[in-house]
Amino acid sequence: MEFLPISKQDMQTRGWDQCDFVYVIGDAYVDHPSFGHAIISRVLENAGYTVGIISQPDWKNPKSIDILGRPRLGFLVSGGNMDSMVNHYSVTKHKRKTDAFTPGGVMGKRPDYATVVYCNLIRQTYKDVPILIGGIEASLRRLAHYDYWSESLKRSILLDSQADLLMYGMGEKSIVEIADALNSGLNIKDITYIDGTVYTTTDLDDSLPSIMLPGFDALKANKRTYAESFRVQYGNCDPFTAKRLVEPYGKTFVVQNPPQKPLTTQEMDAVYALPYCRTYHPSYEKLGGVPAIEEVKFSLVSNRGCFGACSFCALTFHQGRIIQTRSHESILDEAVAMTKEKDFKGYIHDVGGPTANFRHPACDKQLTKGACPHRQCLHPTPCKNIHADHSDYISLLRKLRKIPGVKKVFVRSGIRFDYLLADKKDTFFKELVQHHISGQLKVAPEHVADPVLDRMGKPRNAVYNRFVSKYFQLNKQYGMNQFLVPYLMSSHPGSTLKEAIELAEYIREMGYNPEQVQDFYPTPSTLSTVMYYTGLDPRQMDKVYVPTDPHEKAMQRALIQYRNPKNYYLVKEALLKAHREDLIGSGPKCLIRAVPPKAGKQAPPPKPSSKKPPKKAPPRRKR
Repeated sequence: MEFLPISKQDMQTRGWDQCDFVYVIGDAYVDHPSFGHAIISRVLENAGYTVGIISQPDWKNPKSIDILGRPRLGFLVSGGNMDSMVNHYSVTKHKRKTDAFTPGGVMGKRPDYATVVYCNLIRQTYKDVPILIGGIEASLRRLAHYDYWSESLKRSILLDSQADLLMYGMGEKSIVEIADALNSGLNIKDITYIDGTVYTTTDLDDSLPSIMLPGFDALKANKRTYAESFRVQYGNCDPFTAKRLVEPYGKTFVVQNPPQKPLTTQEMDAVYALPYCRTYHPSYEKLGGVPAIEEVKFSLVSNRGCFGACSFCALTFHQGRIIQTRSHESILDEAVAMTKEKDFKGYIHDVGGPTANFRHPACDKQLTKGACPHRQCLHPTPCKNIHADHSDYISLLRKLRKIPGVKKVFVRSGIRFDYLLADKKDTFFKELVQHHISGQLKVAPEHVADPVLDRMGKPRNAVYNRFVSKYFQLNKQYGMNQFLVPYLMSSHPGSTLKEAIELAEYIREMGYNPEQVQDFYPTPSTLSTVMYYTGLDPRQMDKVYVPTDPHEKAMQRALIQYRNPKNYYLVKEALLKAHREDLIGSGPKCLIRAVPPKAGKQAPPPKPSSKKPPKKAPPRRKR
């Protein structure tokens, strides 16, 4: 196994005069299947095409895009494993200090709106070479979208980037179809028929069945129009039922073809069996390596897709709701190879995906008829047709535990607890508690107020309480003392101070002391972001309260961490504003004392429950 060329010298060593494709990426070059650029480049290589990598070029210097020369078929461009704006800025729009996807964790090695900048850089030197864009940034900005950082509605990224074709979703099938079409001599402007792609045209083909969305000017003029348009888009994310979507921009049309079909198990196995080096390029060693590899190096991807469909998550728009899985044999082979690596200590850090305990489609019909366009699988309650069965996952985990050299197999990529409880057998729950938790289990109830949970697309709080009760019951049964780490979100659409206080009271009763709080982050192309921008829930088109004032958001966040003396005055202000003076004082139900704590001293918290939380929650895993 060897890395793909990153220089002319590497090309010469391989005997190449020219690459078929030059892949420009916003991340460091990491040849591991948890990185999109690694998968796409290896899939192309397997199809017989040559690919060179330009990682994090100097966007101020056009020559940086020319280090591998002119590609024979085209440039591929990806902003990276994260949207470049999410990578750069916190929810408060402050610059982040580190970038896990850059050598040494150094911040500032890629531009804002990286995909657009890289494409325009290429166009300065190569006017006529096809440019294909993909990755999460392109995928979620493929049509008109609200951009939180500029506080404006932006056009399709295809227009601003000057790219010729956009691939959305995971892209393994579409990239090979595009490469074959270009290799056959087809003009890039004529490649308009491939699933999972978006293109522009001034000559719309009216013979194809399509849905005409409102024009960009209409979207900018009326937020309700944008919410209605997004509802149509959201209902056309399924590869079996989606229609072709057309978004007008004056005389130009942005056309979205239906999504790529899900990969079969055999196709997934083939993708993960490609000859990855499984680490970062050796040129980064002196810089300290690439931090992001540490999270995934000894983890196993077992599935893709998520039928959980949380409102604030972009997975429905990117990977889709239909679960795709690798075979046990494929995963076991990778695990065995992992045990032979010199720095493997016996611990498999994770076996999962977007949601670890989804190992098959939600119901039988999804693989032939797709996911229901106007019915969620788990919300507000699990569908009566859902297959809540963990037997395949249990079998896989048992096999992994038996591999020589494996001491422990952890599950860390998130458990959907309502789906777990829907399983009439509790075998998986028992084995999870006994074998697969590293001292604490991370779950994501996100909130406790049912009106907010409904906007989030999450189960009602009573379901989470059932899960908590069962979790600690099993811990006691097996003589374990494992913590539960709940991820909580403040300021989500639908959350007023009333609901924020309800959450604080719940934290008091459970004895939690959250070290971290996640403010709602309006990232492109999620239902929650549309609520944030329009004040409307696009599912029902009803009005929703949105906390947008920074001071109110600070109060909601402070309420979750009301025990922190630094938050005293914000918490007091919030309680007074909500007329909840009953929570100020020395009583057992009070959140804060009437008198502020002395400087440098912690205000004594209420007596915690027996369900002790961990002292500090680990960082939330990026997905």
